[in-house]
Amino acid sequence: MTKKYLRYEMKLFPCVLLSISLLGLGGCAATGNSTGGEVTGVGGSSWTEPTPYGMVLIDRGSIDMGPAEYDSIWNVGGNPRGVSVDAFWMDETEITNAKYKQFVYWVRDSIIRERLYDPAYGGNEDFKIEEDREGNPIQPHLNWNKAIPWRNPTEEEARAIESLYRINPITGVKELDGSQLNYRYETYDHTSAVKRKNRLDPRRREYNTDKPVPVETPLITKDTAYVDENGEIIRTTITRGLTGEYDFVNTYIVNVYPDTTAWVNDFENSHNEPYVKMYFSHGGYSDYPVVGVSWEQANAFCNWRTDFLRRSLGKEGAHIEPYRLPTEAEWEYAARAGINENKYPWDGDYTMSDDRGCFYANFKPNSGNYVKDGHIITSKVGTYAPNDYGLYDMAGNVSEWTSTAFVESIDNITSDINPEYNYSAAPDDPYKLKRKIVRGGSWKDVAHNIRSDIRMWEYQNEQRSYIGFRCVRTQVGFARGQKQNNRRNK
Repeated sequence: MTKKYLRYEMKLFPCVLLSISLLGLGGCAATGNSTGGEVTGVGGSSWTEPTPYGMVLIDRGSIDMGPAEYDSIWNVGGNPRGVSVDAFWMDETEITNAKYKQFVYWVRDSIIRERLYDPAYGGNEDFKIEEDREGNPIQPHLNWNKAIPWRNPTEEEARAIESLYRINPITGVKELDGSQLNYRYETYDHTSAVKRKNRLDPRRREYNTDKPVPVETPLITKDTAYVDENGEIIRTTITRGLTGEYDFVNTYIVNVYPDTTAWVNDFENSHNEPYVKMYFSHGGYSDYPVVGVSWEQANAFCNWRTDFLRRSLGKEGAHIEPYRLPTEAEWEYAARAGINENKYPWDGDYTMSDDRGCFYANFKPNSGNYVKDGHIITSKVGTYAPNDYGLYDMAGNVSEWTSTAFVESIDNITSDINPEYNYSAAPDDPYKLKRKIVRGGSWKDVAHNIRSDIRMWEYQNEQRSYIGFRCVRTQVGFARGQKQNNRRNK
């Protein structure tokens, strides 16, 4: 494995606004005669979270999910089903170019620091920490307190920095080489690990005492990725007998640079070349939703955002609820503000106000007329009014990835409590098994497709000029209550 694909340590930014408060609740339990021999319970520790930056809390609640009315024009069946979801935090807006660019630059800076440490580029040991303060050996990790010498570098340092850039052979302009920006991360598949059939103790796999203790070793599948001797990223899924908990650790290597060419490839015979050059790189689009990001890249961003928070808080050993993509049920519940009657994030069946003629979202109002709502492509996040939960652009602007895999029978195979179907497709799986649900419609869609109750899908490795994402985090502890939701659903 080459140096540039090692897992990089997180950058410590002092400006992070989030914190975790650990609250001890009765660390010393009364277990002796002081309780008078009565069982009084043992206290424990719990933690509360302040509002994560840029997120709003969505209370637990229920909704009749899916279209309530049959639509013969669009062949949409009216067969909603009741589902319930627990409380979660959700980004107020879609992830912007600026926020995603922070991820891209972090990966860039990680690779540069790794190369500055590499003897081939001078071997500056200050860029990696291998001992603690007492001189004891520790797991080596990058030293983010050591600044990259952007100005006045030595010859070796300049080679390390410049190795991440290329000279465009046509224009002669120096540009960041996105093909090198690969992010390696690991995830623990807790859901698979706790399933009864995968327990390490075979006596706990089957509780029916009329049956013998299982003797066969369960087969598990895990995703892994590595770099071969030619520098190529190899992604594969391994199937083998269960050996231990590490079998549920999945490894991924994902190129994080968005596909800026999506603007041309999505629309044949269109002069969209200016967006290819400027949409992600130009500062004027900083507050616009990032596009050209696949489902795989969106998941990589969520993992990085979690580690970024954990390490910035100095909580490497503490539990922090991870950032993740919303499930389809969470997304629809949040978009409709928990109101069964809402087809859109707002009240009523119309996409513009009757009195002032103002549009509620960025979409395609008429055939060929993209600008009637004031925008030709995407708009700045938060341009339109939020829904009752304080969420912006849940209709239009860009469609949004969810974590949920798509199969035609999804409504029949998912639970009605926190419903989710998460299929991790192997690289050699049929392409149809790599479909993931997207929601909300985009700037290119007509009014019907931006409805909150309409399901669409896209392949997980596709990068579109009209698909972005936002993150959620499960709310720790108890939600504020259902008073608001009960009032809305009465």
